[in-house]
Amino acid sequence: MPALWRSTFVLGMVLLSISRPSLASEAVGQGKEHTITTLPIVIWKWEEIHFPYLVALWILVSWLCKLVFQLNPCLTRVIPESGLLICIGWVLGGIIYGADKVQTFRLQPFTFFFYLLPQIVLDAGYSMPNKLFFGNLGAILVYAVIGTCWNAATSGLALWGCWLGGAMGNIDTGLLQLLLFGSLIAAVDPVAVIAVFEEVHVNEVLYILVFGESLLNDGVTVVLFNVFDAFVSLGGAQIDAVEIIKGIISFFVVAVGGSLVGVVFALLISLLTRCTKNIQIIEPGFIFVLGYLSYLTAEMLSLSAILSCTFCGVCCQKYINANMDERSVTTVRSTMKVFANGSETIIFVFLGISAIDPSIWVWNTAFVLLTLLFIFVFRFIGVFLLTWILNQYRLVPLDFIDQLVMGYGGLRGAVAYGLVLLLDENKYKEKKLMSSTTLIVVYFTVMLQGITMKPLVTWLKVKRAAVSERTLAEKIQNRTFDHMRVAIEDISGQIGDNYMRDKWNNFEEKWLHWLLMTPIARKSCDPIFNIFHKLNIKDATSYVKEGERRGSLAFVRNESKADVDFNKKFGADFSEVMPYIMTENMGQDHVPVSSILRDSVPSVCLDMHEQDLKMRESEDFDAHHLLQQHLYKGRKQHRHGYSRKHLEVNKDEHEVQEIFQRTMRSRLESFKSAKMGVAPPKKISKHLKKDQP
Repeated sequence: MPALWRSTFVLGMVLLSISRPSLASEAVGQGKEHTITTLPIVIWKWEEIHFPYLVALWILVSWLCKLVFQLNPCLTRVIPESGLLICIGWVLGGIIYGADKVQTFRLQPFTFFFYLLPQIVLDAGYSMPNKLFFGNLGAILVYAVIGTCWNAATSGLALWGCWLGGAMGNIDTGLLQLLLFGSLIAAVDPVAVIAVFEEVHVNEVLYILVFGESLLNDGVTVVLFNVFDAFVSLGGAQIDAVEIIKGIISFFVVAVGGSLVGVVFALLISLLTRCTKNIQIIEPGFIFVLGYLSYLTAEMLSLSAILSCTFCGVCCQKYINANMDERSVTTVRSTMKVFANGSETIIFVFLGISAIDPSIWVWNTAFVLLTLLFIFVFRFIGVFLLTWILNQYRLVPLDFIDQLVMGYGGLRGAVAYGLVLLLDENKYKEKKLMSSTTLIVVYFTVMLQGITMKPLVTWLKVKRAAVSERTLAEKIQNRTFDHMRVAIEDISGQIGDNYMRDKWNNFEEKWLHWLLMTPIARKSCDPIFNIFHKLNIKDATSYVKEGERRGSLAFVRNESKADVDFNKKFGADFSEVMPYIMTENMGQDHVPVSSILRDSVPSVCLDMHEQDLKMRESEDFDAHHLLQQHLYKGRKQHRHGYSRKHLEVNKDEHEVQEIFQRTMRSRLESFKSAKMGVAPPKKISKHLKKDQP
């Protein structure tokens, strides 16, 4: 705790240094320009660089805030990260207000919607597990679209009824304004809940339903907000059946149109990454620039920018990951996480700072308490009602505990506060009351529900996800069951999810892979190639771990020093069947090693069966001779050099292809000799030129 307070004191000093120059700059700006009478050695130029300087300092302060509570891990186990950031925002806001006697820093809507939110949405879409997302897309859309409309309508109508009954006192509002408030307060923020769900490892279905619903919910909320804002501008007297029908049509056009814009930009990104082989150093930039342009383009066309950016990330991730170099993929993932996490940190800190401003607070106890009650009750009613309908058609229905967790996980966040700041005070006389109530709702849900979410999940004994990775046999069985379900649907004449998924996979393999992937990327998508690659990676990892345990890899030079009987393992001269792990997806930095430390199952059997074969004894073998005999010798040695355009030089394109073919041939010959009793072929000391592709 002393370290925590010291860090908080340092942040306070930084905030004072930020706020004080702003007043000084105003004083200088009001004064007269100084006349230079001699050559100055140093000039104070705060007016010229104060804006980028303040931006950089706030980014630094926000990240230091995250560092502060990480000094005490006990806090993060009890309070969610978003709640701690809001608390630190309260402290920083108090320091700023005490220094300047006015709140000089606020979360501006333009900054939030055009600089902070796009990074979070793009990262969420890019990190989305596609198979789970599209497999549960129907349920996600039901919760995100119908559930959001239900929450907005019921909350707004309930508040309107209480206002008519006089429960809120004398406030200047109406039906349309309360419906608009209900639409913006229905925005669910996924940050705290997803963090808890990842920590306790809830089951995959519950995770993807909450994650997908909260992500698409933000886009639907913005669309509803714009529709009701247009209704308020028209006025209640001019709204008839035609205008209501136009509003419904506008809702679907804006939502679907924004999604289509995101798909178009995803196709464009995938096509561009096909041509970036020689400019790998800048190919990650295309993803960020075009992803941001998808957001701005949808906003320019008055479509849903959030849905556009979301579907851009969801639809392009598979193709760009296959087309780009492995290091570029790592760069994209790491940079996206930095931007998204930094934006979330800044948003929650400023949500806390915004509260320390007496000018924005207007208090109405009945309005605040009724809002909290209605959003809580109608959230549960909507989840239970929609889940009951979905369970009539789901093969595996959602149980009561999952529904309870989904209803309790409706946390409100920065999207709701950003929307309420967009309101015009000339049209909405009670804007300050709505802003104050929105802040209270955000603090209540993030703090109280966020703190109690983890104990609730543990107490209810929510079904957990399997932490261990599936074995090869389990993956093959699941794939077999998928084909069986497709066959059953085809025979019975029914068109279900499995049938549509199979048709989409056929269309994707026939057209989209050819259009959006490079030839090398298409080959890497082959299931046999993927299994081969994973087995080799597993072999190499086990081999290196054994070497690290012994302190040296010299044990491979003498068979008597190794723990594995290679002759018993393979039933032939080990040098005849040594596999290679070099594939097309691996560069020259990866050193080929043998699969000599697998389980008691030979590699050629793909972990499917185990055999004991007659062995021929060999006294010893030389590892250097074995590698020289069977691995392909590079035509050029790698030279370390500097290049601004390329990440590596002197890479032979034919080498990895030849190694892969020889490795597969060696595996098949070894399997044939072990399974069918065929004598192994003779040693090949030199690869013939005619066998090259």
